[in-house]
Amino acid sequence: MPAECIVVDDGSTDDSAGVATRFGAKVLSTNGRFGPSRARNLGVQSASGNVILFLDADVCVRPDTVSKIAAEFSRDPDLDAVMGSYDNTPSAPGYVSQFRNLMHCFVHQHSKREATTFWAGCGAIRRQVFVNFGGFNEIYRSPSIEDIELGYRMAKAGRKLALSKDIRVTHLKQWGFRNMMRTDFFYRALPWSELSLRTGQMPNDLNLRISQRISVALSVILTFLAVYFAIHHRAYFVMPLLATFFILLSRYWIESSFSRAKGPMILMAAILGIMVALGYQFRMYNITLAVLAAWLAVYTRHRYAYSREVWRRRTGVLVGGYLLAVMLCVWYYLPWHRLEWLSLVLLLSLLILNKQFYTFLAADRGKLFAFAAIPFHLLYFASAGLAFTVAVVRHGVGRLATTRPRRPPFRRKPRPETRFGKRDPVKEERGATAN
Repeated sequence: MPAECIVVDDGSTDDSAGVATRFGAKVLSTNGRFGPSRARNLGVQSASGNVILFLDADVCVRPDTVSKIAAEFSRDPDLDAVMGSYDNTPSAPGYVSQFRNLMHCFVHQHSKREATTFWAGCGAIRRQVFVNFGGFNEIYRSPSIEDIELGYRMAKAGRKLALSKDIRVTHLKQWGFRNMMRTDFFYRALPWSELSLRTGQMPNDLNLRISQRISVALSVILTFLAVYFAIHHRAYFVMPLLATFFILLSRYWIESSFSRAKGPMILMAAILGIMVALGYQFRMYNITLAVLAAWLAVYTRHRYAYSREVWRRRTGVLVGGYLLAVMLCVWYYLPWHRLEWLSLVLLLSLLILNKQFYTFLAADRGKLFAFAAIPFHLLYFASAGLAFTVAVVRHGVGRLATTRPRRPPFRRKPRPETRFGKRDPVKEERGATAN
């Protein structure tokens, strides 16, 4: 059991501090909102234990979490820090929340035990080691990569960090599409890229595995090619592309329809409207009708036949076969040239690189869930590529500014004595005679 439980209130607006007090926790306050770095550092200052366990407010531990962490440190006296993993049972029901939390779970469960960074969502560290390294960098005022930055410093100094896949916790966070994109770019990919460039550390682990870096590069190339095709081929590329992604996102649309989420429903209506308009203008009626029929078939199966095992298997074969036939018919309209074939090869390479992740989703949530993850995954990689590009430009500009030699201060030469702004030949002659 933990020796003490410390809760740091970083400017909360609810009664969480009062709830923690009533349950016997020691409650501290930052007297404002300064971010998780200062809150955690404040908590460590008040702690008296030899090992500090950090837990985010949206993490739910299991009954054996603390005992497993204690066993890790008892088993290895040289261990300086250990972190756990998200499990595959996130509480938030929406598709984006499920996808995002399951992606975290997959990354943790398929990473090396010998860690090169730290994770404060569920991570423990020896108190003296934490103090010696100065704690979390309080320059990060929002939840960002403050724990990763601390782990980089520790790994560079030769400290021993570990990732225990047996220590699992449940993530309670509810993700939305905008929140996910903002977090991925501004609070994760961009500062992480800047940290890697600044420190020169880019370990082959977690989100920086070589396969992930290749996936980012392929996604960036595919994005540029898609923009080129959209400009060059116009509707004859945009229409099949929209139809393909609409079919892949069937599971996302269905869950949004049942939950009546406004954002996804508006997006779905907008894509359908664009497809209907393009189909009417360029006489691609069959694509629009085929896509609408595919969505209706998936919706009907999920609504009426998904609850019974027998009907789910029988209708799965029929609906899955129809979806595949529709996608093949849609791709028939693509203007196949050399660059289009290159795009197909790149896309297949990207899917093969991440096959293990899609297989994990399909086994855990079903094939439709895994198919719907493909567009979100591509968007995630493209966002990471854009963030890395911005970081490289910033890093280059910063290095140029610091390495550029400074010019000596400009000093004006003394002007000759003048009379009313003109040269005085009499004084010049006297000066020459004196010399």
